[in-house]
Amino acid sequence: MQIPTKCAALIVAAGHGVRAGEGLPKQYRRIGGVPVLRRIIQTFANHPAIDTVQVVISAEHRDLYQETAAGISLPPPIIGGDTRQSSVLRGLDALSADSPRRVLIHDAARPLVSAALITSVVDALVTADGALPVLTASDTLKRVAGERIQATIPREGVGLAQTPQGFDFDKILRAHRAARDTNFTDDASIAEHAGLIVHAVEGSRLNFKLTTQEDFQMAEALLAGASQLRTGMGFDVHRFGPGDHVWLCGLRVPHAQGLIGHSDADVGLHALTDALLGAAALGDIGLHFPPTDERWRGAPSDIFISHAAKLIADMHGRIEHVDVTLICERPKVSPHREAMVARIAEILSLDRSRISVKATTTEGLGFTGRGEGIAAQAIATVRLP
Repeated sequence: MQIPTKCAALIVAAGHGVRAGEGLPKQYRRIGGVPVLRRIIQTFANHPAIDTVQVVISAEHRDLYQETAAGISLPPPIIGGDTRQSSVLRGLDALSADSPRRVLIHDAARPLVSAALITSVVDALVTADGALPVLTASDTLKRVAGERIQATIPREGVGLAQTPQGFDFDKILRAHRAARDTNFTDDASIAEHAGLIVHAVEGSRLNFKLTTQEDFQMAEALLAGASQLRTGMGFDVHRFGPGDHVWLCGLRVPHAQGLIGHSDADVGLHALTDALLGAAALGDIGLHFPPTDERWRGAPSDIFISHAAKLIADMHGRIEHVDVTLICERPKVSPHREAMVARIAEILSLDRSRISVKATTTEGLGFTGRGEGIAAQAIATVRLP
């Protein structure tokens, strides 16, 4: 791969498309447990040819965007215009301050774009003004008016355009500025109108556009087929000490004693954090939050489990199911079980049907049987690419 210097990626995410259902704009819906837009941003940001990623969003989606892009180092988003074309121009104008040599323009409705396709587009820009991923038409093409078939269109020489579309930056910026008053269907059309040489590269059938609910179902199926299920186990113990409550699975439970620990000593969340980290092969809770670090003294344990969940999300992983068992004689867990499930669901952004909280005793045996402390064990099932 020949890598030109200063190649930018412009992600166009200012649309309001809700045809795919669920109310959210499709770029903020999740596939494989990860928002569509975040998946795209990470693919471009992790590519060695891309120096910067600029995202164009709707002003109405600022909060959605901040949540989706949290933790990724990016320049501030640009607010798009009334049309895709005007949104692209605003993004190009913003990028011009950094003087990139090349730019790849990608629609935020194509989340399965691959690093290999990005490489193909970048390589083509070494000898051309522009590069366009194209799929050869494999089906017979028909011209249709309403319900009536009018004609058959020859497939020879016909291709289906995809993104990312790559260009010499200065040339596509000039072409866009000159095309302000004309409506084009894509950036390659603007380049062609300006007389630029645009090369075709082989597209990918996996790089399809999310438009309907069926498209989301296909994307989910593809990601599930390419992923693997992993299981992690966690175990934690804390002894009783002075106090009038304990923290269990994120819930404050009144009790005649408290639990002793560097943080809030929530054995349930500690065990579950270790289970999640273990499923993703990311070490244990002590590695990420050392008990010698004073920052975590008395800290709420939802910080720990949220951190584990974020690491999994950053890996494009998805938490499928968690199961926590609390082991103690007292306090009684059953009156609080549903609230514990609800709290874990809130922290992990999971449906309650994916969460199990149980309790058992050791029939008076051992330290838990003697009422000296509480133990917890947890199992987490995680799907990873």
